[in-house]
Amino acid sequence: MAPELRQFFRACNPGKTIRFEDPEERQYYIDFSSIRGGEVIEELGQTIALMDPDPTCQLFSGHIGCGKSTELLRLKAELQDKGFHVVYFESSEDLDMGDVDVSDILLAIAHQVSESLEAAKISTQSSYFTGLLQECVDFLKTPVELGVEAELSLGIGKLTAKTKESPQLRSQLRQYLEPRTESLLSAINRELLQPAQEELTKQGKQGLVVIIDNLDRVDNRRIASGQTQSEYLFITRGEQLGGLQCHVVYTIPLVLMFSNELQTLKNRLGGGTDPMVLPMVPIRLRDGNECQVGMAQLRQMALARAFPNATPEERLAGLTEVFDSPDILDQLCIASGGHVRNLLSLLFACLRKRKSLPITQDSLNLAIQQARDDLTATIDGDEWALLKQVTTQKKVNGEDECQALLRSLFVFEYRNDADGRWFDINPVLAGARELS
Repeated sequence: MAPELRQFFRACNPGKTIRFEDPEERQYYIDFSSIRGGEVIEELGQTIALMDPDPTCQLFSGHIGCGKSTELLRLKAELQDKGFHVVYFESSEDLDMGDVDVSDILLAIAHQVSESLEAAKISTQSSYFTGLLQECVDFLKTPVELGVEAELSLGIGKLTAKTKESPQLRSQLRQYLEPRTESLLSAINRELLQPAQEELTKQGKQGLVVIIDNLDRVDNRRIASGQTQSEYLFITRGEQLGGLQCHVVYTIPLVLMFSNELQTLKNRLGGGTDPMVLPMVPIRLRDGNECQVGMAQLRQMALARAFPNATPEERLAGLTEVFDSPDILDQLCIASGGHVRNLLSLLFACLRKRKSLPITQDSLNLAIQQARDDLTATIDGDEWALLKQVTTQKKVNGEDECQALLRSLFVFEYRNDADGRWFDINPVLAGARELS
């Protein structure tokens, strides 16, 4: 049972998210929920199902690249199976993540929701938005051909596309919309979400769910108020973002989990519920012993890329078609630290260099060394000192340490029922001289 190299190489693309609704891609999915300290996606979905028709606002976070998008697409598929109309979108499609305000997010939500509803043959005509869009164009004094579109999404899409590519136009549009944020929010609820909910009910469906991915990527720079952009958006303006009259799931930056304002975030935007965090897949337990279940699942993740149609037992039987030895596969899993994109990145690097199977010890060593060199080049003296503390204390404290260690992927977070929450360094750094 030899894997087809080209298919295996494409399946290891670290930049590709598994589309859970596609049966072909779903074969690559490994369910890590039982070993990540709680079934996060099940809890998000269960909250929506039990609270419906009352709206909910839930917050979801984790390391960039840890698999959040894949899990959110799984949530979308499961909610659709239960009869919900789900709008999932990547906020980076509409927004410049380095420069975002609340009115930008609300307009992006109106765009994506209206587009999804129109695709489902649900009318989104709105006198408020028709007038607002024309006022915006007149205010900007720039050619944007709105036309007399029947589809609200086209008009909003043209406007947001124009402003995304121009910081000057974006700033001007924000000057016009920000004083009108409350009326914009009210109109989204009154003229878009409420009519949609009524029509969905007539069709025998459950409620409307909006999943906004990639907002965790907003730039964490400090703005004029002295706050970071993420604190301003999700805490200071949290009540407005939480004011949509439908089920909403926001991805938020992991740094907010270490903010002094975490409880304010929880109450203003999260409706009193804690944000859900997707940690790494544990390769070791808090005491340093191997996490056997985590390693077994990571082996399956790697082998599923080569043998997507096979059973777990068949994949293990074909292991030496992919790796020179079982030890090489284990070293790959350990080096990834349970970070799913890192595992794929290392696999991809091995295949790109050697261009043949099986993967050898030399090619894996080279991939790990390159990853270590790239990472260590960005670490300064103070950060090395923090990393040494993490290796012994298994803790990260405060926003500054989070920003320095977690956002940069120098340190990973782990959770399980027995040990709770702990942190450890990215394993590719384990051989660095600075830690000796």
